[in-house]
Amino acid sequence: MDLRQLRTFRAVAELGSLSRAADKLRIAQPALSRQIRLLEHELRTPLFIRHGRGMVLTEAGRILLDRTAGLVHRLEQARADVLACSGQPSGRVIIGMVPTVGGTLAARLVQRVVEQLPGVELRLVEAYGSYLTEWLYKGEIDLAVVYGPQQNVHLRTTALRQDELHVVSAPGGWLDGLADVTLEQLEGQPLVLPSAPHALRILIEKAFAEADVPLAVRVEADSFQPLIEVAMSGVGSTFLPHYAVARLIERGLLVSARIKPALLREIVLALPAKHLEFSASRAVADIIQQIVAEI
Repeated sequence: MDLRQLRTFRAVAELGSLSRAADKLRIAQPALSRQIRLLEHELRTPLFIRHGRGMVLTEAGRILLDRTAGLVHRLEQARADVLACSGQPSGRVIIGMVPTVGGTLAARLVQRVVEQLPGVELRLVEAYGSYLTEWLYKGEIDLAVVYGPQQNVHLRTTALRQDELHVVSAPGGWLDGLADVTLEQLEGQPLVLPSAPHALRILIEKAFAEADVPLAVRVEADSFQPLIEVAMSGVGSTFLPHYAVARLIERGLLVSARIKPALLREIVLALPAKHLEFSASRAVADIIQQIVAEI
């Protein structure tokens, strides 16, 4: 197995098609197909099921994809670091962001990286923090902007900012006309929250327990868009920073109120252990810190 074969294998697995993978990698399709056959011959097992609509991983293929996810990316970054020794950082940097932060940070980050790091290719991934830290630990992403504090001994974190959470709900309900609320006023109110162990759920459970207020979770939503849509439907209220839903509030689709006393959530930049860090990801991490300081 060599890096070229593994890169080809991953492209076909992710795109489900030899032709699409060939276009992405800029390799002639017969040459790409030969690399897959050589890899299957070496491993003595089929990695794909071929059919008229494309290619689907076998069980062996799924195992190989899972085991090599971070490895291939780290080898590519190591190669880019060596080539960039006498110049600017280069290579692909995969950044994970929690949804509420991504909408504020992503456009600024892309613009700044294009201007300052022309040799760096960015890929932005949006997910809840528990998924991002797992992918970071596996080497599938290079750095992540997540909610803190993070206690994973395999990661390094830098505090970026603190967000103040608001109660968010559909208009025409109990929250109308209120500028701020206490947790006691939320007793009995149906809530929409991500499931444990998501950081927001842990933070809310801790705050309600300390206030001795029972938590009435009506719906669990482990993705940002469904969380917002359920809140807009009027089924329950949720907790988010104001900037994450400001446009929906302006359009009259949601209302929000501050929580008294303030409920704060820390945003941190998480990076892998020092020996796994690459120059391109370090440069992008520096830009993220600069942007957050300016916001």
